[in-house]
Amino acid sequence: MTIGPDVDPLSYALAPPAGETPAEREARIQAERDAKKRSDLIDQELNRQRAADKKADKPVKILLLGQSESGKSTTLKNFQLINNQKAFRAERPSWRAVVHLNVVRSIRLIVNALAEAEAAAASPVPPADDDPVYPPITPELLTLKMRLLPLQQVEEALLGKLTPGAKLSTAQDSVNAQREASEVYINSATPWKGAFSRLMNNVRSSVDGPEVDEPQDSRDARQLLHACSEDMIRLWTHPTVKLVLEAHRLRLEDMAGFFLDSIERVTALAYEPTDGAHIPSAPRIRADVWSIQIADDILKARLKTLGVSEHHFNLKAGNVVPQSWVVYDVGGARVPFFDSVDALIFLAPLSCFDQVLAEDETVNRLEDSILLWKTIVSSPLLKDTSLILFLNKCDILKAKLASGQKFAEYVVSYGERPNDFEHASQYMKKKFSTSSSFLDKYMGMWLTCATAMIAKQYSPEPVSFPRDVVVGEALIELVFSLRQRSFYSYFTAVTDIQSTKDILGSVRDMLVRQNLTRSRLV
Repeated sequence: MTIGPDVDPLSYALAPPAGETPAEREARIQAERDAKKRSDLIDQELNRQRAADKKADKPVKILLLGQSESGKSTTLKNFQLINNQKAFRAERPSWRAVVHLNVVRSIRLIVNALAEAEAAAASPVPPADDDPVYPPITPELLTLKMRLLPLQQVEEALLGKLTPGAKLSTAQDSVNAQREASEVYINSATPWKGAFSRLMNNVRSSVDGPEVDEPQDSRDARQLLHACSEDMIRLWTHPTVKLVLEAHRLRLEDMAGFFLDSIERVTALAYEPTDGAHIPSAPRIRADVWSIQIADDILKARLKTLGVSEHHFNLKAGNVVPQSWVVYDVGGARVPFFDSVDALIFLAPLSCFDQVLAEDETVNRLEDSILLWKTIVSSPLLKDTSLILFLNKCDILKAKLASGQKFAEYVVSYGERPNDFEHASQYMKKKFSTSSSFLDKYMGMWLTCATAMIAKQYSPEPVSFPRDVVVGEALIELVFSLRQRSFYSYFTAVTDIQSTKDILGSVRDMLVRQNLTRSRLV
């Protein structure tokens, strides 16, 4: 219905419906009262929180950045584990379903790769020169594929209980598309842990409290996964599967959320994820399987989040009173909205030197990480923010190089340097930072450098050095810089809970001292 030019659109929209009965009018007015009451309660809570924030001490604000699968979520888990070990342990039942999703995700990738190999063998079109060369798919593998079809029901059950907002694509255009398709996406605002605790697992009133009944569909999904465990093990350990994955250049071992070497353990009916602080006794049977890194399941579990997530901690450094910390996990595009943070932790995974972006297969992931680092460093909004660089996934880099993968094949500028972890990691450190032995000595065993080469070139503000450090002529002007924009760099493997705890402890102490200095309390 069109309205005339003399009618106020707002008044027209707010006017009662035509032909409204007295009962409908009363119901509409009551609904408006209820809506107004809810709105007032929200405003009151916002005002209360705003007033409390003004009275409280200013928190230390940390921005956590890095490309997908760089280790941001695992770093957050380490913060949580350091902050409140008991509460973190209470979340283990929620993470069990995520571990199970990771197992199904990995099996799905294998099944997709086998299907592609099967289709290539049946195609009358000759393969192109750059197409993968597949081994023959045996009848045994085809039988295993059929026997594992029920895993789709497990996946749907877990995903449905996780959150209605979770999405699992079915695109399979390429190996990277398959990998991306099997990723579970969840909105950061979704209370998925609470949903799993209530609906999926044996919820406990306390960590050691009594169990409550588990819903039938959840129990069925776990029992079905347990029933498929032997077939999953046979599939994963089959020699032909290894060859098919090699043809796809797909190393599941290097992917986040890898549990295929622990299938029997994580699919057991009594399984609970480990968190590194609480490791159950290993069963005596199948000692060869159970001895494979059973710790830190929660740190290894993969659940991709979309949007901004905000995490609050009360951390203590030395004899200092515990201080409030806020850690923001955001995408790079949202950096302009976080210009008042105290420090930025950037995670650069070194192990991805042989991988490409899922969204653009022409871009090397390691190169993309360096470009993202340059963008962060050159942002004027972060000119007063301390930068902390985690050169992450060093354990995977070491394993890849030890297996014979050539670093120089993917990083051409590496040249004829030795193909080992020590030389490759030092080379990448120089890519991100100025390498000087005196900085290593000055900052200690965890600190690997104190300012970045890229930072020097791209930073909108000068960088400060310790005054007792003698630097090259090109950096002399930085020694007496008035700006105190500090840079720190660490080699990390954030799934290693003890070393990461030490590193985060060093970062925590450094930031506390820095804040005390800025406040002129020391």
